[in-house]
Amino acid sequence: MTNRHRLWVDHAGGRIALARWGDADSSKPPALLVHGTGFVAEVWDEVARELASKYTVYGIDRRGHGASHKPPAEHYHFLDFASDICAVVEALDLTNIFGVGHSAGATDLLLAAKLKPRRFQRLFVMEPTVMDPRVAKADDAASGDNSKAYAQGVLRRQREFDSAAAAFQRFRAAPAFADWSEASLWAYVRHGFETLPDGRMGLLCRPEIEAAMLGPIFEAMEQVYAGDERGNPFAWLSQIECPVRVATAEKSWPVYKEMAARAVALIPDVSQWTFEGVGHCVAQEAPGKVIEALAAFDP
Repeated sequence: MTNRHRLWVDHAGGRIALARWGDADSSKPPALLVHGTGFVAEVWDEVARELASKYTVYGIDRRGHGASHKPPAEHYHFLDFASDICAVVEALDLTNIFGVGHSAGATDLLLAAKLKPRRFQRLFVMEPTVMDPRVAKADDAASGDNSKAYAQGVLRRQREFDSAAAAFQRFRAAPAFADWSEASLWAYVRHGFETLPDGRMGLLCRPEIEAAMLGPIFEAMEQVYAGDERGNPFAWLSQIECPVRVATAEKSWPVYKEMAARAVALIPDVSQWTFEGVGHCVAQEAPGKVIEALAAFDP
């Protein structure tokens, strides 16, 4: 059985927590797994254990999640997350990386591959969050209202539970988690929560943090993202040098497929993959399908 270890990387932007499956082995190339918004490294567990026979596998807790640092609300832009990836890559001196990312975590990898082109061998990205900077900005107040309404819904989410079992049952009943494997959902509950002083369980990615993350994400969805003082980095996707495979899921929302299509239109060395019969969280719903898809992208 592959052991999982915890490690941390400190850099100017904060402290990033990682999981590593197996021992660090210089004879194996690294695989770097990056989760989507709201989750933790361990939700990759079923995929990571399979990959560990061939790779030294690392999974990141993205900033604001799990055991990683939780900065103020203005520090959840796309380049903030990408800078964390770059810091991890440099600190661990990773080269020939097989990057595997989901949703906004896939975007982290795409931007990091542009910033550190000599470090990445190839990327498999599942429904990345992408805008096309060549498209004129939308001027639709209604779409902005929709994103604000969703963020308000996030702020109203239950953040504390009586026990891990209660949290598991609550999430198992939620449509977004209904198709997750038992192991993946338990991994989320065990590592995405902390034990509070009164013995109850509290979300580590608190609703106010997730709401802060969703601002830039919705702006990218709606083609209005401008960035912070560093600007909008999405033009960088046209400068990625390594091969990239962009995957979509049959049952995911149309906007995810639309954003994947934007990525395909921007990335030079790109191919596509479709997961049949599953939704947006493919690695947690059908880890075997992801393992097969990654093997098919193996050079």
